[in-house]
This record gives sequence, structure tokens and C-alpha cells, in this order.
Amino acid sequence: MKIIDSKGRLFGKLSILDVAAAGIIGLVIIGIFFFPGTPLTNKIAAQTKQKPIEVQILVRGLGVSNLDSLFEEFKQNEQADIVIRNQPAGKVKITNNQLLPRTTPVPQPDGTVKALPDPRPEIGMIRDMLITLEGKAEATSTGFVLPGSKKVKIGSSIQLQGNTYDFNGTVVSIELKNS
Repeated sequence: MKIIDSKGRLFGKLSILDVAAAGIIGLVIIGIFFFPGTPLTNKIAAQTKQKPIEVQILVRGLGVSNLDSLFEEFKQNEQADIVIRNQPAGKVKITNNQLLPRTTPVPQPDGTVKALPDPRPEIGMIRDMLITLEGKAEATSTGFVLPGSKKVKIGSSIQLQGNTYDFNGTVVSIELKNS
């Protein structure tokens, strides 16, 4: 009796292709259950060195009636949650906040244009701010990566959340701080 017949079957019953497929499936199952390895994210987090960074965000057109209470909240709770691309990216420290003036261009009789304070009453509740945040990130060749693999770059939209506030801003500056 031949081991492989003219139709490519072992002992006339099993196809060689079926035996090879069963062998590959068996090896995959053994590999999954007996050698699962460790999660890749844990290795990366353990190997990366995070450095302190300073990020400035520009908040435009924030509607707030009591700006002093918002600034007081920033002082009392220096930690804030940030969200990048609808994904939580950890906590940062609010180190500085600066109110930017709201101006409007006014043409002058000589043809020049001056930026003067906006006289409209509703502008009193619409604020522009520059907020400085501190956190830790990994400096890579493609930019800064926050914990949770969230890249932050100039122009990125960041959502800042605290106990009484939740608003968006745009990154305008990122600097590596000296330790």
C-alpha cells in the first residue's frame, strides 16, 4: 500500500492539504494559549522617558458671565483633565491664565486702521484667554506624545475639563521644560 496515492491523499483517506491546514491551525492555537507574550503598551511605557513640557492653549470665544469665579477655580484646582480627539489624555497642571483683550478694527480718517476695544455690550461675556499647562510627555522625532499615546502638536484641539468647566482650546505653543 502506498503512503501517498495518485490523488494526493495519505493512505488513500486524508488529503495532504487538509493535514497541512490542520497543522498550521494547531500551531496557531498553541502559540496563542501557551506563548501569549506581554502587552506591547506595557513595554513601551516602561521604556519611554517622559519629560516635563509646557503647553499654551488659546481659548477663543468662551462664553462666561463670571470670569473671576473661573480663574478662582483654576487656582483652587490646579489639576485639570484633558481630552484630545475625544479620548482622555490624562491630567495637567494649570500654571497660568491670561485674559486677552477683545478688539475690533476701526478705520481712521487718514486711511489707517486701529484696533480699539470692542464697544458692543454682549462682548462682555465672550472671552479670549491664553492658558498655560504643564504635564509630562515623551519627546519623539515626530513630536510630543502624552500618556495614552496621544500626540499633541501646535494646532491640535484640546478639551479642558474641571469641576465647573468644560471648553476647547487650540495648542499655540509647546516647549520642553528644563527639569
